[in-house]
Amino acid sequence: MSRQNLCTTLFALLFLASTISAADKPTLLEARKIWDRGGHNAFTDLVRHNNRWYCVFREAKGHVSPEGKIRVLTSSDGKKWTSAALLSRAKSDLRDPKINVAPDGRLMVLGAASWHEKTAKVNRQPMVWFSKDGKAWSEGVEVAEPNFWLWRVTWHKGVARGIGYGRRGNNRQIRLYESRDGVDYKTLVSNLFDKGYPNETSIIYQKNDTALCLLRRDGKPNTGLLGTSQPPYTKWTWKDLGVRIGGPHMIQLPDGRLLAATRLYDKPVRTALSWLDPKTGTLKEFLTLPSGGDTSYPGLVWHDGVLWVSYYASHEGKTSIYLARVKL
Repeated sequence: MSRQNLCTTLFALLFLASTISAADKPTLLEARKIWDRGGHNAFTDLVRHNNRWYCVFREAKGHVSPEGKIRVLTSSDGKKWTSAALLSRAKSDLRDPKINVAPDGRLMVLGAASWHEKTAKVNRQPMVWFSKDGKAWSEGVEVAEPNFWLWRVTWHKGVARGIGYGRRGNNRQIRLYESRDGVDYKTLVSNLFDKGYPNETSIIYQKNDTALCLLRRDGKPNTGLLGTSQPPYTKWTWKDLGVRIGGPHMIQLPDGRLLAATRLYDKPVRTALSWLDPKTGTLKEFLTLPSGGDTSYPGLVWHDGVLWVSYYASHEGKTSIYLARVKL
């Protein structure tokens, strides 16, 4: 091969490599505001069901205020969003809703009624609501235990499991629950973990039924943890991620990669997407979403080769709801 042909070939290979690298790089396709009508709009979750999108979040006067309600938005295309329902409870602050689809096909919203009086014996009560169409919702039903905030449940083979964290006095432990109908919960592990004030969680199941749990901590230490367990999920091992996280959620992509969406606290505070390595127990941030200040609590859906992320942020002034689409 002549020197000229060799140079041409090398150039072509380098160009091909750079093209492949650029194609593989995660790309933010869009991030736009979808709701800001409440005084404070925050704490989201997202699901796709029967060819429609549903986004839920808390709408109130402030981050902590006594009149919080749960707003349900819906969309056919992810662009135009309308309000489908507004869930409320008298004299209660409804907080941090999570939405999923129960095995019977109904939409299920899990949230917590909150009371902010310091003298109240109960300051958190987990609740659920169900709907066949996203518009008409059942009355809220109290579930699990008072003062243990059941954060998020994940359905796996007809069973919903989720972790509640203690909310009274020195009660700083997490408790694992399971249910077959989303209403009646039994305690599977009474004290799952109790070091560093563990609280918010996200659980996923791998193809071999291994459960993974992404866990936030706010005490000393305050670094996030990754838990691993095998059926029947009564024994867990934990790895320290070495970084503080907030509003954790995660998803496993069709190719097996684990993706975490969290608030990261090293300046500036932001909502970020990271690759999660369960073997090493490490997070590697790869994309910062347009965000800042009061932010995070994402919902995650993989649809048609694109990651859809709902979240809230206050980087544009008012705390509002955003939707991002990311090509991976």
